[in-house]
Amino acid sequence: MSGDPRRDVLTLNAGSTGIKCAVFRPGETSRVLSETFARDAAPGLVDWLEQQPAFAGVGAVGHRVVHGMRRAAPELITDALLDELRALSPIVPEHLPFEIALIEALRVRHPSLKQVACFDTAFHRTMPRVARQLPLPRRLEALGVERYGFHGLSYEFLVEELERVAGAAAARGRVVLAHLGGGASLAALRDGKSVDTSMGFTPVSGLMMGTRSGDIDAGLAAFLARTERMTPEAFEHMASHESGLLGVSETSGDMRDLLAREATDVRAAEAIALFCYQARKWTGAFAAALGGLDTLVFAGGIGENAPAIRERICTGLEFLGVTLDAAANDANAPVISAAGSRVSVRVIRTNEELVIARSVYRVLEAAA
Repeated sequence: MSGDPRRDVLTLNAGSTGIKCAVFRPGETSRVLSETFARDAAPGLVDWLEQQPAFAGVGAVGHRVVHGMRRAAPELITDALLDELRALSPIVPEHLPFEIALIEALRVRHPSLKQVACFDTAFHRTMPRVARQLPLPRRLEALGVERYGFHGLSYEFLVEELERVAGAAAARGRVVLAHLGGGASLAALRDGKSVDTSMGFTPVSGLMMGTRSGDIDAGLAAFLARTERMTPEAFEHMASHESGLLGVSETSGDMRDLLAREATDVRAAEAIALFCYQARKWTGAFAAALGGLDTLVFAGGIGENAPAIRERICTGLEFLGVTLDAAANDANAPVISAAGSRVSVRVIRTNEELVIARSVYRVLEAAA
């Protein structure tokens, strides 16, 4: 098989807990194939794909690659790019080595199959310098130390979909997108482009998440090293896998579990309250960065399916002009703001795989 813009595209979206596989046909938005695998099932993924009739029509593969440093567009995967991604692995050790292994497994079995890297950071390259800079010694900039942001594939879809359902003026307005799931972040957009986002140098930063801490005091690492003899590796593991909703609740990083326990477990209630409080703060901060707010969009597993969380995040944002329609919110309606609300509040189901497929077709057509 070789890269052909007229053939089907396989997309591999490797996340924190699983891999979403899909096959798209040229010019279509529906999926010929759709399946999700747990990460521990990854060694058998290529075998499974080869047994699927849809795989025979695949002409190229698109991968979600979590970190692309300063790259601003998808790229064909070459030996040189793979070497660069391996060098980046220490930044996101939970993601990049796993994604690279998927790329290499397909290269071994199907060496003529073109593969394209779609970087989750690329969407945020439009952020102004003031939003990218970190208040650290300038010499670290040469090492690439700056704020990058993530969830870019989701945000790319959301802004395109916002324009489709609400019009170009809405998409070009002052928009906050909230991708809330096991990994969670918010982004501020103006003129359809990212001007700020909650995640920074790594996906552990920003808003608290299912098992990730989000922003914490940098001095905490040194404190725990002195008092608990915690190594950098142990600290990183704690911040990525033992914190967030799981750390505060001590039971689960899944919002559904916590909502079910909230009435009887104060730890679950506090975890939910902290998550909603932080999301509300980020929304307010981004409204300040934008000079106001026209549209707020919820997406991701929590954002799309948890009316109670959306309601609690929005409560307190009335000063910005946010007013929810309780019935619409409970029904997960596309528009959940009240008729008189100055801010339009929407629920949009994100589709990272479709963005990956479209990106692959663009790269192949440009290379043809």
